[in-house]
Amino acid sequence: MFTLIGIGAGIAWLFSVFAMVFPDVFPQDFKTADGNVFVYFEATTVILTLVLLGQLLEARAHSQTSGAIKELLKLVPSTATLVTNGEDKVIAIDKIEKGNLLRVKPGEKIPVDGSIVEGVLIPTKKRMTACISSQVGCSLACSFCATGRLKRMRNLTYDEIYDQVVEINNLAKENYQKPLTNIVYMGMGEPLLNYKNTLESIKKITSDEGLGMASRRITVSTAGIAKMIIKLGDDNVKFNLALSLHATNDEARDKIMEINQQNSLGSLAEALKYYYDKTGNMVTYEYCLLDGVNDSLKEAHELVQFCQHVPSKVNLIEYNPIDDGEFDKSDSKSTDKFAAHLEKNGVPANVRRSRGKDIDAACGQLANKD
Repeated sequence: MFTLIGIGAGIAWLFSVFAMVFPDVFPQDFKTADGNVFVYFEATTVILTLVLLGQLLEARAHSQTSGAIKELLKLVPSTATLVTNGEDKVIAIDKIEKGNLLRVKPGEKIPVDGSIVEGVLIPTKKRMTACISSQVGCSLACSFCATGRLKRMRNLTYDEIYDQVVEINNLAKENYQKPLTNIVYMGMGEPLLNYKNTLESIKKITSDEGLGMASRRITVSTAGIAKMIIKLGDDNVKFNLALSLHATNDEARDKIMEINQQNSLGSLAEALKYYYDKTGNMVTYEYCLLDGVNDSLKEAHELVQFCQHVPSKVNLIEYNPIDDGEFDKSDSKSTDKFAAHLEKNGVPANVRRSRGKDIDAACGQLANKD
């Protein structure tokens, strides 16, 4: 069973549970007269969550402190630095309002907006995989994806991306007694449109101070932005790259993925060749099979041809229904024929069966549903 995480959601609930378990840590007079609540919990990254006049606000403060909760409570600040009109202004904590932009450490600005993103733990016998988000919402509007119906609100900071991994790793250990083995950037948003924070988050995840995970255990998925794939090559990245392909000709891809109108299959092929020449990394193509749209043997043959550009493999993905969706998943017979045609022509293909549909956490379903 999947575990769905709404980063930023449920904090008030956590506070109430924590207060019951540790009543001596949270005395009644710790709450201010106007209802502000300051919640700390112990971690390498200390997250200060402010519930201010009923609005959920988030700010992040960093500390090397690893002592008891009571010691952390001594770090409660009385002021914050507000960034307004490009200038810093010190204000009292209880004057923070939803929508404020706070500077929480030198050189870093964090929007305080109560945004929610979703991450998913995917447990199997051999792997514990975290599927994480890189943006709040998404701007690409792929017609088969629920997240694509959301407006892109903002990029996540590298710490916010990292926090998802830490939380999901904790859940994996608590529920399955195993740590994460893999991370895929396949949640909400387009990672390559949040390039700097995506790479910074991976740097932190793979560092000794972070999780110490090997780069080969991490996969970044993109809908296909040619110039940013080239940049990945220039930066000689060590993690894996997956391209969400989903169609084998421009006419079909234009209809289901608007981004193809600016990033044609031809331009993506050239970018991938450059990327492979620079990194030597095999590319994975994600291909969601849609009944009567892209699942014929003609498309299978075109996919074989596209796979000749660089060493690659294909993940065939079962379509997951979304509210008011216009597509249906391919039947088992069509899926098996499609996969067999790829294998027969020397293209490694894996059929990825849907997981997480029961909680709207399967591929293409992340959309902050209540």
